Amino acid sequence: MTKYRWQILIAVLGVIVILLILVIQKAPGVRPATIGSRGIQGGKYTEALVGHLQRLNPLLDSGNQVDRDVDHLIYSGLVGFDSQGRPIPDLAQGWVISKDDLTYTVVLRKGARWQDGTPVTSRDVLFTFGLVQDPNYPGPADLGQMWRQIKIQARDEYTVSFTLPEPYAPFLDFLSQGLLPEHLLAGVKAQELAGQTFNIAPVGTGPFRLDHLITVQNQITGVVLSSSADYYGNKPLLNEVDFLYFSSLDSAFQALRTGQVMGLGGLTPPMVEEALQLPDLQLFTARLPDLSLVLLNLKNNGDPFFGTREVREALLLSLNRERIINLALAGQAFPAASPILPGTWASDPTLSPAPFDPQQAAELLDGAGWQLPTGAAPGTSAYVRANNNKALQFTLVYSDDPLHTRIAQLIQSQWAEIGAKVTLKGVSGSDLLTDYLQPRSYDAALVDFDLSRYPDPDPYPFWHQTQATSGQNYSQLDDSSISEPLEMARTNPDPTTRAQLYVTFQDRFDYEVPALLLWYPTYAYALDTNIKGISLGPLTDPSERLSTLTQWYLATSP
Repeated sequence: MTKYRWQILIAVLGVIVILLILVIQKAPGVRPATIGSRGIQGGKYTEALVGHLQRLNPLLDSGNQVDRDVDHLIYSGLVGFDSQGRPIPDLAQGWVISKDDLTYTVVLRKGARWQDGTPVTSRDVLFTFGLVQDPNYPGPADLGQMWRQIKIQARDEYTVSFTLPEPYAPFLDFLSQGLLPEHLLAGVKAQELAGQTFNIAPVGTGPFRLDHLITVQNQITGVVLSSSADYYGNKPLLNEVDFLYFSSLDSAFQALRTGQVMGLGGLTPPMVEEALQLPDLQLFTARLPDLSLVLLNLKNNGDPFFGTREVREALLLSLNRERIINLALAGQAFPAASPILPGTWASDPTLSPAPFDPQQAAELLDGAGWQLPTGAAPGTSAYVRANNNKALQFTLVYSDDPLHTRIAQLIQSQWAEIGAKVTLKGVSGSDLLTDYLQPRSYDAALVDFDLSRYPDPDPYPFWHQTQATSGQNYSQLDDSSISEPLEMARTNPDPTTRAQLYVTFQDRFDYEVPALLLWYPTYAYALDTNIKGISLGPLTDPSERLSTLTQWYLATSP
């Protein structure tokens, strides 16, 4: 088993079962869109983006959110996702997985075309992933490393097989990669990709095509997209989508206030409060693919009490997470119940966040032998629990930005109330990783897990035994009852079986409390009240706020 959630393994299958694809993984039918009597088809939507255009190329946009936002509408991949993160056909009509779970055979839609009218074929698939497989691929190194382990073959003009070195159930997520047109980029090598004019004149297969760039004094200040006549899915109700670039979130919010733009995402808590008071705006929030938590070094000999479940549970029960969310994040988060993001196919809906219960926390510590000194008053330096002359005290390391500093201070004060003495140590974000987490040289650490880009949860890298010394299992959790379901779920592609295994994992995690789950942050999105048809679910990437944009429309007057 490899270390990272994106690394995988592969083999072969015959094409004889491809006919089953049309039954097993049938693409949803395309239905004509209808609009109510108060809505109109057509019109333009304008949104502010904070940043600037670099390259409108799905193989090169991992480091620039505003490029991903635009690419989300221009390009599409073989696989898409439903509202719970399950893989569904997109450019693929369907797929079949071999009995040994090594080969995925994908059949493309025969009606899909590039935005210049050229049919999409297996040549485009081989060309796109061939660039990622190239050792000189300029995108994420780990992605290239993963794809170089995979054998890709064109069975015919519309059929492609992917063979892995060993089973890896999350593989379908990686087929969501936006495709590039071979007929326009033939001969371009991976190391030449970043310098192509194609990156500012893209041709994709998505619902919108690039119409033109907005320039001011030779600077690109926006992009204009128009509805693509060649799109194979439901045609957009809007004729045009404009994105305008701003240098700061403050200037973008000012443009929203004045009506220069109709939408803006990623609002700060103060902006959310102001937006709620503006009658021409409607506010949407969605769960981001992030998890904030306190990691405990379970193998730290200096603080052996972290190895006791009752102590870990008491530390969690003594945290008033709602209060911290309100004071530090202005309410823009909700308490976490599981290391798997809620609202997904893998989450356990029966789990609820641990309550704030300092009395129970005190009882657990008492029962575990951690006693308060006789006569010590809360708030004094003597108010520290001890067990066999060992004090309940440790250091919490955190990123020293203002937000995490405030959170750490609130955690420190709440733990002090139950007799746990915590020393705070703020460091840079890079030092937190390289000097504390990776060498496992910490007591407790306030961290944020970024679970973005792919919906598949695959918690294996963070909690499996094999990752405890050199992987991302920074807590050094060594529990076979947690590792076994993770390993089985990673190698079995059956969705029902995987969901059951992840429920087992979550239930065991909930009981053991190997880390203190804090909250899932939310994404705030403000839109003009004239925009209707909006549906915003949990996000794997902020660009997914635009996933249902084909259904948006402009309202008319009453």
